[in-house]
Amino acid sequence: MKNLWRSRQMCEWDEFSQETTQLRARLAEDAAGALPPFQLLAAQGVDAAEHRRCSELWTRERRAASLPLRAALAFRHDLTDRPRLRIGYLSNDFSDHATLLLLIDSLEAHDRGRFDLHIFCFGRDDDRPLRRRLRAVAHGFHDVSGLDDSAIATAIHAAGIDILVDLKGFTQGARSGVLMLRPSPIQVNFLGYPGTLGAGLCDYIITDDYVTPPAAQADYAESFACMPDCYQPHGRAPLGAAPRRADAGLPPDAIVFCCFNQPFKITPPAFDMWLRLLEATPGSVLWLLSSVRAEGNLRGAAMARGIDARRLVFAPDANQADHMARLQLADLVLDTAPYGAHTTASDALWAGIPVVTMRGDTFAARVAGSLLHAVGLPDLIGVDAQDYFNIAHALAAEPARLAATKARLRAGRADAPLFDVVGYTSALERLYEAMWTGRAAAAAPIRAGR
Repeated sequence: MKNLWRSRQMCEWDEFSQETTQLRARLAEDAAGALPPFQLLAAQGVDAAEHRRCSELWTRERRAASLPLRAALAFRHDLTDRPRLRIGYLSNDFSDHATLLLLIDSLEAHDRGRFDLHIFCFGRDDDRPLRRRLRAVAHGFHDVSGLDDSAIATAIHAAGIDILVDLKGFTQGARSGVLMLRPSPIQVNFLGYPGTLGAGLCDYIITDDYVTPPAAQADYAESFACMPDCYQPHGRAPLGAAPRRADAGLPPDAIVFCCFNQPFKITPPAFDMWLRLLEATPGSVLWLLSSVRAEGNLRGAAMARGIDARRLVFAPDANQADHMARLQLADLVLDTAPYGAHTTASDALWAGIPVVTMRGDTFAARVAGSLLHAVGLPDLIGVDAQDYFNIAHALAAEPARLAATKARLRAGRADAPLFDVVGYTSALERLYEAMWTGRAAAAAPIRAGR
């Protein structure tokens, strides 16, 4: 059996039809917790209950191994009220990374009279403007990059953190061992990982009623802490002037379909649908994120389906400002499934480009739908694959309809909940206060209200 994850990153799909069966077999036999939960998020047909099982198997032995150290550390928590809640954010992505790009405006908008923000960073210092903004807003910036889990947990406890917010989950470089030592009385799973971390790590997951409907609670070890609109923050950085299409290798007048999701999210069913859209839309192109490992396979897959490979255009890496400027050249963003667009979708919406998605069943699948609700465009959410295709084809085939959708998005951006940094931050603060109010009881689902 090939390395399935490597194949997904390369868009090498020879064994795609067997992938879910193989992953389920591994999960059924996975007594040692060898299947990384992140890899399961992109598997076709796998549900949230299976995601939870994978997460709990992944951490089971490490949770058991952590108990003696946790007992030796014997952290005691001060549960008395204080003038300001101390919120700690834990990550290695406090640099020019999607997580901080999404979150920085909200961190800057926090009420410093009610909250002390502490940053616990175990990643490198890139000394870029975003990192300097973070240092400026933090009450305490703790560089813990050289410390082991025990020492990081001790530093968090010594700082008297009331609510520890983990921004990593099971993504690259995560330090979930810190969470197992319970250095804070309340621990929260937020933003970095679109799913449950399983039992014993976090009390809450910050979410919303679309991403995780109330009926899905049993599939999550964490209690739901629901934002009133969308769980995802997004800033309001100015958009630079769009470059010329020719400078991006795009046709001047034809429809530009776009998907800047990572290649591992692209599946044969999604790609086939995109090629059907190219076939039905003369002159159109599909604009994708450049990937040395995946480009050849994607061009080959297009040619095998009778589509000129030159109609795939690959965008090179760019800094955030240049990326946001060029995004404005697209006509329509096409989402992937079952692991959909997250930051790439909200960036496109801020750039004024509509996103077409499909209603899924898991957190990872439903983020773009939540974003579309939060900008007033729920009509771009397909109920199934055919509905998705019909929505995208109608917009591409009817210039007036596409123009009206773009105009509706751009006219509403200023007031859309998705881009209301102050309103979002106020709701997040209400969630933190509700968590603290219920600190002495078992975690129960909470919502911020409006």
